[in-house]
Amino acid sequence: MRLTSLLLLSTALFAQQSPTILQHATIIDGTGRVRKDASLQIDGARIAGINLPLARGAGTVDCRGKFIIPGLIDAHGHLGITRGAGSGPENYTPENVAAQLDRYARYGVTTVLSLGLNRDLVYGLRGQSQAGATIFTAGRGIGVPNGAPPLNVASDQVYRPSTPDEARAAVREMAAHHPDIVKIWVDDIRGAMPKMSPDVYRAVIEEAHSNHLRVAAHIYYAADAAALVALGVEVIAHSVRDRDVDPALVRAMKAKGTIYIPTLELDDSFFLYADHPELLNDPFIAGALNPELKAMLTSGEWRDKVKNDPATPKNRASFDMAVRNLRAMHAGGVKIAMGTDSGATPLRLQGYAEHLEMELMKRAGLSAMDVLVSATRTGAAVCGVTDRGTLETGKVADFVILNEDPLEDIRNTRKIWAVWHNGQKIPAQEASK
Repeated sequence: MRLTSLLLLSTALFAQQSPTILQHATIIDGTGRVRKDASLQIDGARIAGINLPLARGAGTVDCRGKFIIPGLIDAHGHLGITRGAGSGPENYTPENVAAQLDRYARYGVTTVLSLGLNRDLVYGLRGQSQAGATIFTAGRGIGVPNGAPPLNVASDQVYRPSTPDEARAAVREMAAHHPDIVKIWVDDIRGAMPKMSPDVYRAVIEEAHSNHLRVAAHIYYAADAAALVALGVEVIAHSVRDRDVDPALVRAMKAKGTIYIPTLELDDSFFLYADHPELLNDPFIAGALNPELKAMLTSGEWRDKVKNDPATPKNRASFDMAVRNLRAMHAGGVKIAMGTDSGATPLRLQGYAEHLEMELMKRAGLSAMDVLVSATRTGAAVCGVTDRGTLETGKVADFVILNEDPLEDIRNTRKIWAVWHNGQKIPAQEASK
């Protein structure tokens, strides 16, 4: 009751606020448009419009030389799995989830789709946070007995049906909570684990669609991606990494409007900090590192372990293939959304990973504008909403003010001057020098 009262009070305070106008900015609105020397007016938690006449009593913010982009949306993140340098089911608490949402928001990531491995308490947390990032969720998600996802999570964080009937029952149980999407894992972890059978994933997709729920699929193999797209999954939640994608798959995804989330940072994270320990000295990373994790990543012992790990060459090959296939998907007109798998392991740093992902997408051949649209408007589409992702009248007032132009260098998304979430200015991570 007390939390409900506070939320009602917060809503009332939003309604009583005078409009705020951010003046003389370059606005990159998430649709592909750029407006120079423009003003953005917000009224409470919503955008009132761009270049409106000055409202009586409005407060103003001088944004000369600044660049405003929509709040970033991670269409594939995770919550409550990690803490420090470790992970485990004991970490999925309201307090830890809230701390991670605050971290995302400080980095300009104002919306996160927590794509599976959630405890059911996540449903009660949706919509409650004013300062931390807004949650969308796939709830627990549906994996495989003794198989994927191969993470240290509790039985109440993932369903593992062994038959189609059990799969349908899991979907119906989730549907009662109204998740934003359903997640399935179709992967044998490079042949090391059993894979979800076609009968089971077909049952999940059919039951989800009968309950008006969309489906996102974790995949690794091109053949699985093709089969799932044919069955109507709406989102492919990782890159195809076993071989170059077939043009027929690209055409099918474009025709069906299937969204592709490349998560390049997933494979890159396995070796990035061992290859480039200097990144750990970047001031911008500081808010995503705690002392325990920093000590691990800066140790010579850990770097040697990564370099000598037999899995590292495989991870590098998976990353290279993911880059090639992102390039092919984008060239073929497939919708691309930014996602990171951040929070699934300590190496995927919530908040910082999103900026790395955008840099990797740009390196793969997308334009800076394409990257920004994928991280805003298309991310909202993955969440299944139209109330955010662009700076347009009536949308949620989530945006990031940058000191430098991200269209000139996508890494300028790290040059954060201010973050606004739900129409309120919140603390931001210190800009990278």
